[in-house]
Amino acid sequence: MGYVRTAVDDTRQGKECSNGGAIQNGREILLQAFNWESHKHDWWHNLERKVGDIAKSGFTSAWLPPATNSLSKEGYLPQNLYCLDSSYGSHNGLISLLKKMHQHKVRAMADIVINHRVGTARGRGGAYNRYDGIPMPWDERAITSCSGGLGSRSYGENFHGVPNIDHSQAFVRKDIIGWLKWLRKDIGFQDFRFDFAKGYDPKFVKEYVEESKPVFSVGEYWDSCNYSAPDSRLDYNQDSHRQRIINWIDKTGQVSAAFDFTTKGILQEAVKGQLWRLRDSQGKPPGVIGWWPSRAVTFIENHDTGSTQGHWPFPSDHVIEGYVYILTHPGIPTVFYDHFYDWGNSYHNQIMKLMNIRCHQDIHSRSNIKILEARSDLYAAKIDDKVCMKIGDGSWCPSGREWTLAASGNRYAVWHK
Repeated sequence: MGYVRTAVDDTRQGKECSNGGAIQNGREILLQAFNWESHKHDWWHNLERKVGDIAKSGFTSAWLPPATNSLSKEGYLPQNLYCLDSSYGSHNGLISLLKKMHQHKVRAMADIVINHRVGTARGRGGAYNRYDGIPMPWDERAITSCSGGLGSRSYGENFHGVPNIDHSQAFVRKDIIGWLKWLRKDIGFQDFRFDFAKGYDPKFVKEYVEESKPVFSVGEYWDSCNYSAPDSRLDYNQDSHRQRIINWIDKTGQVSAAFDFTTKGILQEAVKGQLWRLRDSQGKPPGVIGWWPSRAVTFIENHDTGSTQGHWPFPSDHVIEGYVYILTHPGIPTVFYDHFYDWGNSYHNQIMKLMNIRCHQDIHSRSNIKILEARSDLYAAKIDDKVCMKIGDGSWCPSGREWTLAASGNRYAVWHK
């Protein structure tokens, strides 16, 4: 797609961060409403108690963990997709949670795990690649040939150890679309998050979204950033990395957003004293938000990168600086459950203040950004001529009496007019 193309602007206006007035007009703020250990804590009931607070805080959508029957308690090895009794709670507990979210106008985002599926019976080669005795009773034709089935070769990467679904089969797509429509119309999910989106062709995401019609969808296209040998130092130029994410969005027919892994990778290195990384060679933000912000879902941490997995963690003593960046910048920001609810009042209150600034100053996914400073110890930017921000140890403040300090803390400050 290339960064020279721009998405069609949605010109609808609205200053609300509540669901009622800001659906798909760029005023989204997402909550990842779980971590890797949530299955241990009667999760649907835990979240139901928090729905009022989630709504009042300004979140438009809450991403829930996979709700289907799974061989792994975390939900990412699904088997019977129509069984919603999981380690997170019962079918009825989920329905009760979704009803309360609907009452408070917070959309529920389903975690859609359709790259792979654990079989119920042995088939070709002795592998568990048949689905006898459960809804969507596929045989080996539904499984890619590179993961032990009789289907076509996989378009993307293999998820090893589990049968990978062959989405090129018409009967597979028909069944998946039927299931997605059931999640939307019968269960009450409104948004979709597509897990392991590198595993299958994005043209299938296009079909699934167009047929099931979620309000909002986002794909997890997690690609490794560009690093240089021999010390594995992060390259300054990540254009090819963000281009791959943009290509995925483009191939969905632009119907899905994608998580901005480029911004995360750069930001978590930048805050450690390399803030010059936050301005690319064209003077723009160096992640997907610099090229296609209306389709870029920014985040600091998720259940894979942080939590108890810690596969690619953000430096814990710089987390608030990370939120200062994503909550004042274009793109669609996501707040991680742990930071908002488990790290104590100080983190919660600082994130809340930043969310309030974003809402009240009407910063949105397509907001205009002007980067004013980007050096080792200081990054400063002006957003929509309404908000100024700085992170880093360097001292800086906007010139002019019209600017009022709105939030400040360790290595950051935010002003508005």
